[in-house]
Amino acid sequence: MTFEETYLNDNILDALYDMHFEEMTPIQERCIPHILDGRDVLGVAQTGTGKTAAYLLPILSMLDDGDYPADAINCVVMAPTRELAQQIDQAMEGFSYYLPGISSIAVYGGNDGGRFDQELKSLRGGAPVVIATPGRLLSHLKVGNLNLARTSFFVLDEADRMLDMGFIDDIMQITKLLPQDCQKVMFSATMPSKVRELAVSLLHNPIEVKLKVSRPADKIKQQAYVCYDPQKLLIIDHLFKAGDLQRVIIFCGKKDRVKDIDRQLRRLKINCAPMHSDLSQQERDEVMYRFKAGQVDVLVATDIVSRGIDIDDIRIVINFDVPHDAEDYVHRIGRTARADRDGQAITFISDRDILRFRQIEQFLGKEVEKLPLPEGVGEGPEYKAAPAAGNGKRRHRGGGHRHGGGHGRGRKDKGRDGKKTAG
Repeated sequence: MTFEETYLNDNILDALYDMHFEEMTPIQERCIPHILDGRDVLGVAQTGTGKTAAYLLPILSMLDDGDYPADAINCVVMAPTRELAQQIDQAMEGFSYYLPGISSIAVYGGNDGGRFDQELKSLRGGAPVVIATPGRLLSHLKVGNLNLARTSFFVLDEADRMLDMGFIDDIMQITKLLPQDCQKVMFSATMPSKVRELAVSLLHNPIEVKLKVSRPADKIKQQAYVCYDPQKLLIIDHLFKAGDLQRVIIFCGKKDRVKDIDRQLRRLKINCAPMHSDLSQQERDEVMYRFKAGQVDVLVATDIVSRGIDIDDIRIVINFDVPHDAEDYVHRIGRTARADRDGQAITFISDRDILRFRQIEQFLGKEVEKLPLPEGVGEGPEYKAAPAAGNGKRRHRGGGHRHGGGHGRGRKDKGRDGKKTAG
């Protein structure tokens, strides 16, 4: 289905054509019509499915068509991290290119006083669209810098991440300030019971759109080492000595782990940088800039960059720790093999993470190739393949040298040169 077959207005369609976006993704096709009809929507879809456009496009179209107060904050989009808020703000710039009266401001913590003053000026002037992290928006609300009494649209993006990061109280305080007739849209990559409870409390008779979590792309070469924790750095040292590795993300489960691994990799003369929530916004922006520019070879990060961060040329993702579940695994390794590129994902499976990784393999429907530990690293723990992987009796030991196997608008010609989908 194309965007032209929806009731998005001509200004939005012109922007999409200029950006060479024509075909909708499944989440966009199923959400946009309901949002345009004024319904609350609960969308369950993983990162990379185009959910940002699924809510921004219809909301911007309605703001452009409708008679909304110029001095009010007409739409609030909540995002769990500064990076995602910035990315949504960037998408907003493209989609609203032909909407001169509609602008946005990204509101997030960790900035200097100049940034806060800029936020304050925009908020008091009635920025049409505010894209914010919960803590920062609540800080402005508490000192009276903005009023949500006339807000018409509220979007809660990546709700599961919001709850994981402890934002539930902030979210509830913010939503209590919204008017009763505010249209609400909520997106989440997963639907645990806490997210379901939040949806029940916030949304009014919502349309629920749920897309199954996709398995990783076939072009991602998935491999694993079965090892003990002290062996992990030895394996990384071996990998970097064996090849000129660049454009690598190493995911760790906790920020303290990131700091420790970053220090140890520096001792190994690996050109790396950390990314975690303890860094200031300026520091995080600098790290991302240096990594994107190729000045840093390896980004050591928490799951703060596993969702919603658009970097197309990652060659290898290394899971230093096994992710908590299959969805997190898919999000992490989905950072590679983007934009028609191939990629590699390597997971370190410690003895205490074997059961968790078996469950991930059950979701994948296959056994991930287990690589022999490098010579001199020692022998790893025993790994028994999950029965669903197709070889439940085979046992594998990580050490040694054994291998593990429309409404008819008349459109002007915009010079389109191919179909793309809006992210």
